Amino acid sequence: MARSHLTLAALATSAVAGLDVAGARSYSYGSQGDFDAALLTGRDGRELIIRVPTAQAAETEQSADLIALASLSAGIRARLPFSVPTYVGQAPLNGTRAVVYDFLPGAKVTLADIAAGEGLATSLGGAIAAVHSLPSGFIGETGLPVLTAAECHDSTAALIANAAATRMLPVTLRDRWERATDDGALWQFQPTVINGALSVDSFLVEQEHVVGVLGWAALRVGDPARDLHWLLGLRSDAAQSALDAYAAARRISTDKQFSQRAMLYAELEIARWLLHGREVHQQAIVDDAVQMLDGLVDRVRSEGSTRLAPETGPIMQVADVEAMLKQTPGDRPGSAQDGHSNGLKPVTEDPAGEEFATDDHTPINSSSE
Repeated sequence: MARSHLTLAALATSAVAGLDVAGARSYSYGSQGDFDAALLTGRDGRELIIRVPTAQAAETEQSADLIALASLSAGIRARLPFSVPTYVGQAPLNGTRAVVYDFLPGAKVTLADIAAGEGLATSLGGAIAAVHSLPSGFIGETGLPVLTAAECHDSTAALIANAAATRMLPVTLRDRWERATDDGALWQFQPTVINGALSVDSFLVEQEHVVGVLGWAALRVGDPARDLHWLLGLRSDAAQSALDAYAAARRISTDKQFSQRAMLYAELEIARWLLHGREVHQQAIVDDAVQMLDGLVDRVRSEGSTRLAPETGPIMQVADVEAMLKQTPGDRPGSAQDGHSNGLKPVTEDPAGEEFATDDHTPINSSSE
C-alpha cells in the first residue's frame, strides 16, 4: 500500500532538521513506480521531494544515486549548464530509508517532442557534451567505476555472447554485432565521465533548453556513446541535430565513430531485455524481446547493409525505442525526482563484462554541495 503524502511529510521533518512543512501532495510520474514520493513546500517557500523505495532494486539504485550526487561537488556542478539534484537529508524507515532532495523545476518531454534544428535537440547535445567534458579525476577519488576502452569493449562482447547463448538471437544480428566488436577502429576512443543511464526521462526542460538532469546512479568513467544511444530514437533530422551539437561542443578529433557505437548500444538494449526476461523467468518478456529482435532484423535488411558502418543511419523509430525503453516492467527508477520506473536498470559493467549494481546503505550525512 502506497504511503500517503502526509506520512511522507512527517518523515521529511525527521530527515531535515528545522523543516516546517506548509504543504504536501503526492508526486509521481505515471501509474507505476518503485518509489512512494511527495512534493513538499516549506513555510520558507522551499520545495523538496521525498522518496521512499518500495522494492530492493529501487533501494539499491537510490544508494548508488546518493553516492554519485555526493561526488558532484559545487565545483563540478558549476561546470554544468543545468541543475543536478541536491541531497538534503534522510530518515530510516522499516529497514530502508526516506531520502529528501531539493526539487528541480522543469518539464518532461517525449522523444516525439524533440524537433530538429536550434532548440531542444541542440541543447540536449550540448548538455551531454558538458557531462563528458568534466574532469575525470573525481570519479576515481570517490571510488566510482573507471573503465578503459578495452573494458567497455569486453563487456559489450560478453553481452553479445550471452544473448547468442540463448539460441534466440537471429544470426543476422549476431554477425552484425560481432563484426562491430571485431572492428578495432570502432573502439579507439578516450573514456570520459558519463551519466551512464540517460534517457529522455532524465531531462527537465524549460523553453527548449535543458535545465536539469536527473538520475545519476550509473555515474562513472566509460564510453561516451553510452549516453548517446537513446538519441537514435529521435526523428533522424532531430537526432542529427543533437549529435552535431554534441560533436561541436566536444570538438572530438580522436573518436570518429561514436555514433556507430551509440547505434550498437541502442540495438543491444533489446538483447538486454531478452536476457532480463530469461533471468526473471518471464516468458512474456522473452517473447516481446524475440519479436523486437525479428523487427530489428527486418529494418537492418531494409537498409541494405548488415554492418554498422559510418554511413549507417538511425534505424530505430520513436515508437520502437519508447516500447523498448519505457513500456517494460520497472527495474529502473525514471528519475531522482519522481517515483516512476522506466524500463531496464542502467547498464553498469565491470572489467569482466558482468553487470553489477552498487548496494551501499551507508548514510550520507552531508550535502552533496
